[in-house]
Parts: sequence; structure tokens; C-alpha cells
Amino acid sequence: MSDLTTDIVVIGSGIGGLSCAALLARYGFDVTVCESHSIAGGAAHGFEYQGFLFDSGPSLYSGLSYSPSANPLRQVLDAIDEDLEWVNYNTWGCCLPEGDFNTTVGADQFCEVLLRLRGQEAVKQWRKLQQVMKPYAEAAVAIPPAAIRLDLGAILTTGRFLPSLARQAGNTFKLTGAFGRIRDEVISDPFIRNWLDLLCFLLSGLPADGTSAAEMAFMFADWYRPGVVLDYPVGGSSAIVNALVRGIEKKRGTVRLNAHVTEIIIQSGRATGIKLRNGEIIKAKRAVISNASIWDTLKLLPKNSVSDSFRQEREATPECDSFMHLHLGIDASHLPSDLACHYIIVNDWEKGITAPQNVILISIPSILDPSLAPQGKHTIHVYTPGNEPYQLWQEMDRKSIAYQQQKVNRSEVMWQALERVIPDIRSRCQVTLVGTPLTHERFLRRHRGSYGPAIAAGKSFFPDSKTPISGLWCCGDSTFPGIGLPAVAASGMITANTLTSVSKHLEMLKDILI
Repeated sequence: MSDLTTDIVVIGSGIGGLSCAALLARYGFDVTVCESHSIAGGAAHGFEYQGFLFDSGPSLYSGLSYSPSANPLRQVLDAIDEDLEWVNYNTWGCCLPEGDFNTTVGADQFCEVLLRLRGQEAVKQWRKLQQVMKPYAEAAVAIPPAAIRLDLGAILTTGRFLPSLARQAGNTFKLTGAFGRIRDEVISDPFIRNWLDLLCFLLSGLPADGTSAAEMAFMFADWYRPGVVLDYPVGGSSAIVNALVRGIEKKRGTVRLNAHVTEIIIQSGRATGIKLRNGEIIKAKRAVISNASIWDTLKLLPKNSVSDSFRQEREATPECDSFMHLHLGIDASHLPSDLACHYIIVNDWEKGITAPQNVILISIPSILDPSLAPQGKHTIHVYTPGNEPYQLWQEMDRKSIAYQQQKVNRSEVMWQALERVIPDIRSRCQVTLVGTPLTHERFLRRHRGSYGPAIAAGKSFFPDSKTPISGLWCCGDSTFPGIGLPAVAASGMITANTLTSVSKHLEMLKDILI
């Protein structure tokens, strides 16, 4: 077997890795992406089963159906001249301790909900928070991620945006801290505080006291503005993945599936390539980029390639919990015509928003895109978003009776949540798939099935994509700006930008009209 030589190897085909590789291909590099799974996309991949197309991960998108957009993933798609068809909507359902209701993105409708549930004082506080967040939101999007790089060239690529950032200088510092500090200055109403904790948890895996103010400011800039809509990709999340893969392959790039990386090769202190499980070596002339988590990246490094202190520090990075999943294919006959695409269920505010199985999300994307299911059917994804403890599953044999029974027991909370929306759901199921933290760990190559690092804003920072090893870079949810689809796309962009020339970077910015 002869060795392959390429400019850059990217380990993992999550959205961060694909975004990075696609932009590098646009910049003219010969890029090879190595993905362990048989499907590209990482935690955002889609898969087909008995005629139903399922999203394995996120299914709530915004800022993607128009350009220019502050969403980094939209900026990547624009840079590689790729797009896909989007369905727009603005409403989702909530099943909370206070009751069941629909709410929408936009500046006003949530105030109607607050008036009904909490009264005029709550509305006043929410309006005040919107006012307070406006300058923070402007500061958060003052410099687009597409302009950022990690060298002195940033002076040139971000220069045109610095005046707008300077106007927000007084607000920029606070963006580096936790959103909880801003919330506490404005909001005393317990329902709004809980609601904001919920939004923070869905964004970062942490409540308001651990979620960065910048991340929430970005959300306020996107969600709570007049005329805003949410986006869903026709074809599901795999359509986004396919667009990024097209961007890689139409240039000088390759995405290799079933290509499990076992080692990052280090020679004379420099990353020079990777070794696959089948023994194949892929040499990298310019760089190796790991889109794996920090814990999984460390496992690929030779023992003495980094200092013990660096290894111990990164291994000690706190982690978010894992997931339970229900993927269902159901008979959709005689269902209510006003079903929403998404529902958020909270069982008990008093337990805390991060309590195990306290928050459940429901996605019925075939309501928006009927192509995801056979005629007269629906595709449903129910999951506990980063609140399933891995230790409950650790060391279990996936073939054992005990494992099967625990799947039944731990999935019950998802069935009960779904019954609040479709009471006769159990009798409608034609396909039932249950995923656990071990599923997450096995198919997505996620350390302990984790959602990602639980790095609390105001106490620590996500590291940038540089490493102590020359030629080795990282991107994805273990690097700045952190967890979530926009964040990982941004990390991929920043890494790719840093590896190209300033002139090509400026040309890209000009092309996407930022």
C-alpha cells in the first residue's frame, strides 16, 4: 500500500471539520478529510432507515436562508458558492410547568406569552433586557468570523470592521463574561430567569451563569428582531453536510469515509500526517487539523509529543453530559393540522435546567419537509439535550439484557414528553430506534458520548485552534468559540483563514460581500 501525500489532512467530518476543509479547498489547498463513520457530518449527519430520513443531531437552524448573514455557517456556504433549499417558519411549541403554548421568534410575540403567564411587570423586564442586549448584540457581530485569523494578518482582514467594534468598545469586555451577569442586572421574574437558563442550556450545555454573553448576544441579534424566521434545510441536516462536501470535492479536496484515524504522526516535533486503522499513512505537507474533541485528539498523539502538564490540563477539561435519542417513523393519519415542527418540554424548573432528563426536545421535521418520510408518515426525533449522565451506561455490554432494559427505562421520559404532543404516539410507530450515550460514543466517536466541553464563561476560555505541536491545529467544539453549529463553523473558518495568505483571505471576504 503506497502512502498518499496531500497538503492538509482534516480528522473528522463534523461541521467544523467540513467547514474548515471546504474553505481550505477554496483557498487552493489539496485537502483530505478522514471520517471514521460511513456517513459524513459528525453529530449533524443524517441517516436513512426503512424509508425515513432522520437527523442525528441539531434540527433548529436560523440565519442560513439569506445572505449576507451573521451566521458563520452561512458565511462558509457563501465562500464556497454552495447553497441548498430552505423552508422558513417561525413557531415552536413549549410544554412547561406553567402550561403548553406556542411561541415564535421575533421581537413581540413572547411578550404576549409573558403578559398572559406573568403580567405586565414581566413584559417590562423583558423589554428592558431587549434594550440592554441591543448594543451587546451589535458588538457581538461587529467583526464577522469570516474575517478572523490567528496571526498578524488579522490587522488587515479585520481592519475595515474595527471602527464598528470601537464604537462598541464599552460593551465588548462584558461579552467575554457570563450572560448571567447581564441577566441578573435586569431580570428578577422567575419565569424569565428560567426561560433564559433554558435558552442558554440549549446553546451551550450550561445555564446562564456558564454561557458566554457573546453567544447570547448573537442569539438576541438573530432571534429577537422584526421579521425573523427560522430555517430548515430541505433534505434534513444531511443536505447541509452534502453542500459542504460538494464545496470540498469540486476543488482540490477528498472526503474519505470508513477512514478511522489511529495516530497523528509526529516527526521532529512536527505533525506530518496520520495513520489509519488499515495501516495506511497519509502524509500532510502543510498541516494536520483535528476536528475531534480535545480528549479524542489527545488519544491520537504519541505519548511524549506534548508535555505532561499540557496533556493533564486538557484531559481535565470538564465535559457536558450525553444524550438519549428516540428516532421514530410513524403513521401520520388524522394528526392535528397545527402540529409544530419543534417542541421544548421542561418537567420541573426547581430541579435546575441541567438536571438529568429534565429537558426534552422534539423535532418533527417532515411537517416542513415531507420528503423526509414516506407519504402519510412522519419522521420524529426526540432527545434529551446533553443531560444524560454517561456514568449510568459506563462499562455496560450493549448486547446484554441489562442494557436493553436500561434503554427501555431511560427512554420512557421521552415517550411521556411526546405523548403531551401526540397522545397515541406508541400505537402509531412503525420504526423505533433508541440511542444512548454508548450509541453517541460509538457512532460519533464522542468522548464518553459528550455534547462537548463544559467550559464556563467568566471562569475559563475555549482554547484557540493552535497547539504546542508545529503543524497540528484543531477546530470544532473544543476550540474557540465553542459548542453549537454556528460556533464550530466559525472555528473551522478561523483555522482555514490562518493557514492561507492574507491576499486570498481578503479576496474571499470581497467575494462574500462582507
